[in-house]
Amino acid sequence: MTDANVMLQARGLHAWYGSSHVLHGVDLEIRQGETVGLLGRNGMGKSTLIRSLLGHVAQREGSIRLFGQDISRAQPHEVARLGVAYVPEGRGVFGNLTVRENLIMAERPGRDGRADWNLARVLETFPRLAERIDQLGARLSGGEQQMLSISRALMTHPELVILDEATEGLAPLIVREIWRVIDEIKRGGMAVLIVDRDWHRVLSRSNRACVLQKGQVVLQGDAQDLLVDPQLPEFLGV
Repeated sequence: MTDANVMLQARGLHAWYGSSHVLHGVDLEIRQGETVGLLGRNGMGKSTLIRSLLGHVAQREGSIRLFGQDISRAQPHEVARLGVAYVPEGRGVFGNLTVRENLIMAERPGRDGRADWNLARVLETFPRLAERIDQLGARLSGGEQQMLSISRALMTHPELVILDEATEGLAPLIVREIWRVIDEIKRGGMAVLIVDRDWHRVLSRSNRACVLQKGQVVLQGDAQDLLVDPQLPEFLGV
């Protein structure tokens, strides 16, 4: 792989919440069209790393580049406009808007003009949302809200989708549906950074993976190699 294939690159990333030093010199690369798994026990810095990449953490140091552009001090809306979509752990659905309104408000063409993830495709992908198209976001189940959050991200036609705990707390049937759509996203050529407790599923779908412990990278490499790494269970607490 050449540097031209690198979409997002973080070098020596540190982050703080007040006096709490959470990330300690993290390096991360995501190449165009690849899926990267981000693993680690709770409280090890995964969400802080994601939020730092997106510009949500104000106290941060280090270098972050997206498509070769320095975004180390960029604001979240600037990162989004460059082609990064975020599906947060809390889903972030607008409860006082309908499903349709939640989706339409996000729709825009991609950096290259792509517009293939339109409303019709989203509703075909998630038939459950089509059935609830005029319901308020607050009236949806947790699984339906997650579907809506993912659909809204796709309608921005991103180059990179970041999924933070995409299946957390969902019923098994909904979990299978979410993983099916993640597979479809991958096949479409989008890059994906994914955090999920089901590390088997994450690694089986990832090209590469990164494991954090206490805000530091302790394992990083080919996902299939990490699947059989004897240190992995210890770092994941399994």
